[in-house]
Amino acid sequence: MLEYPVAMPGKWSSFFKNDGPVILELACGKGEYALGLGALYPEKNFIGVDIKGNRIWVGARKALKENMNNVAFIRSQIDKINDYFLPGEVEEIWITFPDPQLRTSKAKKRLTHPRFLRLYQRLLRPGGKIHLKTDSPALYRFTLSVIRLYKLDLIESRDHLYSGQEISRELSIRTYYESLDIARSARVFYLQFSLPGPELPDKDNELKELIIEQEADRRG
Repeated sequence: MLEYPVAMPGKWSSFFKNDGPVILELACGKGEYALGLGALYPEKNFIGVDIKGNRIWVGARKALKENMNNVAFIRSQIDKINDYFLPGEVEEIWITFPDPQLRTSKAKKRLTHPRFLRLYQRLLRPGGKIHLKTDSPALYRFTLSVIRLYKLDLIESRDHLYSGQEISRELSIRTYYESLDIARSARVFYLQFSLPGPELPDKDNELKELIIEQEADRRG
């Protein structure tokens, strides 16, 4: 487990001792997805990022115990993510069951808010994918609104992941928080999308108004 590591941009090939692609799990908790993906794809490198050291230590300890040399963890706030990678150094990002930050005043803390997407845009390679897996219908709808407003490339959208459709091995991985079903939605939502090359346009005020309208409709 690396805690606020310094001088790491461009050094991940040396750290992992291979030239495999780097994939992130943000707000990783105990790192079930980083570990699960690491087991599925030993030729790729996976890094879980979370601020809760006691949580990610569980995943780090398992990676050490099972000699998973392609899995690592960073203890840090997500908004510092660009301190650890060069532009284009990351192939994909997984966001698995993050805090949906349901209050309208907390919208900028949602990990699919444009504030964060602009950070991801700097470290993702061109065409790099973002995966969101959540039990929160509100976060799912919010992210769809962001995708449409900012004209992002929507690759896949499922509003009931386990509804009998065939799913990939990646999506079959289940986290501790998924098992809790905190949102009590009785379903899991999934989105896969990619970001454009140019920086996202400044439509944040439009998004803010849209969030307020959606909240008013929900309450009405």
